[in-house]
Amino acid sequence: MYTVNVKGGSKIRVAEGRRLAIAVEDSGTEIGHRCGGYARCTTCRVEFAKGEPEHFSRAEYEKLKDRKLLGSVRLACQIVVDGDMTVRPLMTVPEMGWADPGPPLEETVTPEPDWITPPGSSPDKV
Repeated sequence: MYTVNVKGGSKIRVAEGRRLAIAVEDSGTEIGHRCGGYARCTTCRVEFAKGEPEHFSRAEYEKLKDRKLLGSVRLACQIVVDGDMTVRPLMTVPEMGWADPGPPLEETVTPEPDWITPPGSSPDKV
């Protein structure tokens, strides 16, 4: 079990391998996932203060690169909890005025991840 501290939410204990977007929801924070967690919309953006994984799903990496967001945010739908983490969700239902966060998330990362570690990745931004 790991601790996930969600800024604006609460600190919760999370089992290893839990999808971060689901853990954020478990904390009581309605994070966006308008595409259903398929790394297409970027509404599940989070900033890491602690515990940022070095690896990316190829889908996350390509989407962040295409949107020129690489290095500034991560996609919670594409991350599995593998250690203690502190994150700040950037697009939540109340802040965005949405009726709901989006389609229900599957328990596992979708699409099936092809994990990569890009050169020069820098976890644990302060």
